[in-house]
Amino acid sequence: MSLGVSEAAATLLASVDAVAAREPLTKSWPDLDLATAYAIQDESLRKRRVRGETLIGLKLGLTSRAKQLRMGIDSPLLAWLTDAMVLPAGVPVPLGGLIHPRAEPEIVFVMGRRLSGPGVTAATALAAVERVHAGVEIIDSRFEDYKFTLPDAVADNGSSALFGLGPVGVRPERLDLSLEACLLEVDGQVVDTATGAAVQGHPGEALALAANALATRGLAIEPGWIILTGGMTDAVPLAPGSRVAAHFSNLGSVTLSA
Repeated sequence: MSLGVSEAAATLLASVDAVAAREPLTKSWPDLDLATAYAIQDESLRKRRVRGETLIGLKLGLTSRAKQLRMGIDSPLLAWLTDAMVLPAGVPVPLGGLIHPRAEPEIVFVMGRRLSGPGVTAATALAAVERVHAGVEIIDSRFEDYKFTLPDAVADNGSSALFGLGPVGVRPERLDLSLEACLLEVDGQVVDTATGAAVQGHPGEALALAANALATRGLAIEPGWIILTGGMTDAVPLAPGSRVAAHFSNLGSVTLSA
């Protein structure tokens, strides 16, 4: 029997708190659609805010074409960021509070102005950005073996867990973000490379897509929000004692230790 929206949100938050994986929602709720999945996500955010968390932005997931083809979709997903997901510089990744964490490098926007769709283009989106940072997101699906459908992932707030930002902030007009390169290291070994073009062809396109998608729900991207534009490479597993570093051509580096 399928869960209701509030019960599904509570169940997923309970998995976060208990650091325990569960079966995908669609196992017992096979007709779960995206609209309902976003309602579950929004209810999870409401519950997080009730317990003291503050909304600080959003993230995009499945922004690379390869990941979209793997999931059988043609558009990214959106999910919420709260202050509880911020990993301060120099603080080790708290693996004991995560189920099966993975790390991926991202280009991150900090918004200077409100951005409201519909009709937002990459150019108008970038004009609303205050600065661009390097970032590493720690994702952590609440579903067993990282196996889920797109509605499951949306309901699970895009597998969100933690993220860290680099100290270098650059005005967007000073960068060619489609060519911004990233080298991903694990324990000193290069494991992947990518450029900003891996993110919807250009991270500005991802930002525009997010603004236009939020507009269909009567929402907008607000000033000061942090926007994670999506993984540039595949996510790499985090093990105890491991060290992940993302080195960018113009945005500096972000290093996380577990």
